[in-house]
Amino acid sequence: MRIVPIIIAAITTLTLYLFVFQRDMLFDIATPDSASPAVVQEMDPEDAETAQTEDNFAPPAEQAKAEVVPIPVVARHSVSRVLDRAVVLRGETEAARSVNVSAETSGRVISEPLRKGTYVDAGTLLCELDPGTRQAALLEAKAALPTAEARVAEANSFLSEAETNLTNAERLAEGGYASDTRVISARAALESARAGISAAEAGVQSARAGIAASEKEIERLTILAPFAGLLETDSAELGALMQPGSVCATIVELDPIKLVAYAPETNVDLVEVGSIAGARLISGQEVTGRVSFLSRSADPATRTFRVEVEIPNPDFAIRDGQTVEMVIAAEGTKAHLVAQSTLTLDDDGQIGVRIVGPDNVVAFNAVEILRDTREGVWVAGLADEADIITVGHEYVRAGVLVDPHYQEITQ
Repeated sequence: MRIVPIIIAAITTLTLYLFVFQRDMLFDIATPDSASPAVVQEMDPEDAETAQTEDNFAPPAEQAKAEVVPIPVVARHSVSRVLDRAVVLRGETEAARSVNVSAETSGRVISEPLRKGTYVDAGTLLCELDPGTRQAALLEAKAALPTAEARVAEANSFLSEAETNLTNAERLAEGGYASDTRVISARAALESARAGISAAEAGVQSARAGIAASEKEIERLTILAPFAGLLETDSAELGALMQPGSVCATIVELDPIKLVAYAPETNVDLVEVGSIAGARLISGQEVTGRVSFLSRSADPATRTFRVEVEIPNPDFAIRDGQTVEMVIAAEGTKAHLVAQSTLTLDDDGQIGVRIVGPDNVVAFNAVEILRDTREGVWVAGLADEADIITVGHEYVRAGVLVDPHYQEITQ
């Protein structure tokens, strides 16, 4: 009883082998090249002799035509159309800006904290530190300024006196009423007066610098929001000791928000800054925007290029770090819509379609798959008009004569 399944399996295996690996031999058997001798023997002697005589006297071209039997196939006249191409990428949302606002001076927090999730405008007070003795230091710096300015005035008077003494000494020396030593002393006094002015002016600059430093130190006591956004963390707690570099709060700007993805090398040339992009969040929400940035340098690890799309987010419905799928519009290209069943492979493994060429001779045309849809597959690489074999393409090959029957054009 078990021998029957084995025989059936053997017959099936042999049949598949013949159709897959010995298809050319089957084609040769199915296509008669000449009249079989057995058929001639079955004819009457006179008919056989007449047939052989007619074959001998027929022209070679007619003999060749008589030997070739066209294979019937079904074809479709396809006309190319402009297909809007798109680049599909997966990425995530990213805040337009995010910053840790840190202290620049030391002191204890004396302001009530703001809780995370609070929306703050640019310039909103986040943390205020205890001024300590900084106000006294400012008053001291301001008090030193008038003293320094008075020294400048005193030095100017000394300079005027030294210039007058030098002029008088030089006139007396010319008349012989003063010695050269007196002139030299007057000149030395003048240089000393000029040096005193420089020192007094430096004192004024030092006093002013002290005032500016004290005012800046007091300004650092109030830590303000650099831009409008949402607090991602609580601000520093009341009484907390802040040091330079301590984080007061973290602010993120979510309007607009960025969609970030990485384009492979094969598709990066299709992406342009300003191109329209649609996106679908993992929650199902759909948004649209434009490409705002395209990296010119590839990531050394993945060899991909960073792409950023800017999306309005006035209600903060889109959060930072959500998974998103983007579709970026690219320049259209001419393509044909073909049924997926018409695609086949040649002997070199190239994917393509078989078409009806001149004189109804089959030709293989390699294609590039652009998009797979419910209606069929959009392919590029064909001429603007092509007769694509839809039925029987698996039983013919390039160079075979066919008898095409055309379908109605539905594109």
